[in-house]
Amino acid sequence: MTADLASGRARHAGGPAAHPAGGPGGGARDGEPAGGMDDARLAAAIRRDPDLFTLVYDRYFRDVYRYAAGRLDTQAGEDIAAETFCTAFATRDRFDPERGGLRPWLFGIATNLIARHRRQEARHYRALSRSGAQPAEGSHENGVLTAVAARRMRPELASALASLNQGERDVLLLLALAQLGHDEIAEALGISYGTVGSRLSRARRKLGKALDKEKFHG
Repeated sequence: MTADLASGRARHAGGPAAHPAGGPGGGARDGEPAGGMDDARLAAAIRRDPDLFTLVYDRYFRDVYRYAAGRLDTQAGEDIAAETFCTAFATRDRFDPERGGLRPWLFGIATNLIARHRRQEARHYRALSRSGAQPAEGSHENGVLTAVAARRMRPELASALASLNQGERDVLLLLALAQLGHDEIAEALGISYGTVGSRLSRARRKLGKALDKEKFHG
């Protein structure tokens, strides 16, 4: 992952220019560093001062990148993360803090972008299951499988992940990889809290014994 890739794309798309946080028009209180703002105040501030969007990038780019790379691969993860922040910047005026936080909003955008690659994602898991090879230690594939299963069950789990439909996989991996709570997943996907629970239950049933159930009792 390179910050230059995403920041370059953001500038190309009319994104925020980098500058010291809390510049003219910023939303920080007198004497308070702009970077110390909580998400609710930062969300309001970026509508008044677009340059403060660099704080959103700094705060969440790494997490969004890891989530996207874990579901696809490192190159696609860079592309998805960069596009997520370009999209978020372009639509920042439509973000409503009353309906949720910045974090689930960003992961919702990333998940929608990942959906365009659902066939690549499914092929990725099937390839892992067919090869039976253990992903390299520290790789993003390793991170996905470690997040949801015991080490000896990885090939079986990869096959099971490929069998999930998009909605089930989104809920499962927002919980496992992005570490969102059920309410945040509902916000990210624009679905009800109950739908999150039902999709997660179906995913658990489909994964069966290959699933490390302790990871998904949150």
